[in-house]
Amino acid sequence: MLNLIGRNKELFASDISVNKQDLFEVVSNSRFLVLGGAGSIGQAVVKEIFKRNPQKLHVVDISENNLTELVRDIRSSFGYIDGDFQTFALDIGSIEYDAFFKADGQYDYVLNLSALKHVRSEKDPYTLMRMIEVNVFNTDKTIQQCVESGVKKYFCVSTDKAANPVNMMGASKRIMEMFLMRRSLEIDISTARFANVAFSDGSLLHGFNQRLEKRQPIVAPNDIKRYFVTPQESGELCLMSCIFGQNRDIFFPKLSESLHLISFADIAVKYLKQKGFEPVLCSSEDEARELAKTLPEQGKWPCLFTGSDTTGEKDFEEFFTDAETLDMERFNNLGVIKNEPEFNAQLIQEFEETIANMKKELAWDKDSIVKLFFKMIPDFGHMETGKYLDGKM
Repeated sequence: MLNLIGRNKELFASDISVNKQDLFEVVSNSRFLVLGGAGSIGQAVVKEIFKRNPQKLHVVDISENNLTELVRDIRSSFGYIDGDFQTFALDIGSIEYDAFFKADGQYDYVLNLSALKHVRSEKDPYTLMRMIEVNVFNTDKTIQQCVESGVKKYFCVSTDKAANPVNMMGASKRIMEMFLMRRSLEIDISTARFANVAFSDGSLLHGFNQRLEKRQPIVAPNDIKRYFVTPQESGELCLMSCIFGQNRDIFFPKLSESLHLISFADIAVKYLKQKGFEPVLCSSEDEARELAKTLPEQGKWPCLFTGSDTTGEKDFEEFFTDAETLDMERFNNLGVIKNEPEFNAQLIQEFEETIANMKKELAWDKDSIVKLFFKMIPDFGHMETGKYLDGKM
């Protein structure tokens, strides 16, 4: 996988090595709850905790299928621990989850990896409202529950797209960070922004595997470059932030020679060659679909590489803004954004009340939500093109 994303060594190996003993001592003497623990990043985090022998590790996720695979994977890779390891197929926005947490709630660390992460999820007002519910309000609710039960530390994942956001997904995470600042007066909170996780569920790279399995063309933008981390690196980054992050710290990968920008089209070519196929460039979807019927037998694969023109795509990636204070000295390959508890309480309250009224009336439109986001983030770089990823192959 490292070769596909233009690297030959693990990004955080030295930081993990230097902090190896401290990590093991903290994890092995602590109780953990991982929310959204069966997604790609969540599973990576669970594995990093599990292999350090925690006293308790409970995993909650809405997907019972993914939880099943997580347990099979862990048993096959690591076996068993002395501590209490259990999974629960629950929606953290549900009353069942509230009852679960009330019945136990005895955790030292709670890590929230649940999120709606796709830019394509903002095309309609209803999925967009669910994005707000999951990314903002579920986070705020679970933090409040942690405060009430005496949890020591809360970690949740943000996104590089929260830095100068141009899409609603990134903006929802930026608003979530505002809510975190407010809650940081009650409990220690740390978070992380990081690059694309290579081959994570639902990602374009994960889609490459699906396309080969289903004998369909490989499609990718040729004008968008991204930074990538492996699933294991995403788990390491989250655990380092959770254990070593001070209140309000945001961890991110340092941009260096180790982390290369690479285009999706370049990865597609490398991917196909690794699988033993020669890429054949096509000029249209129809041509690509037709050639998929005959080329594979010849050791070739149809590819369609085009420019991006869909709503919410950012030309470049950044993990921090010029206005944020950085600590680049503490770790070798991890940077830390240091935050003061600065937030506009009145603006946050207005956001809460406006969304609550929309839900009460069971009526809202995308324009109203976009306007509310612009009020929360005045320099929000959102531009509507009228085109979405669901309209492409």
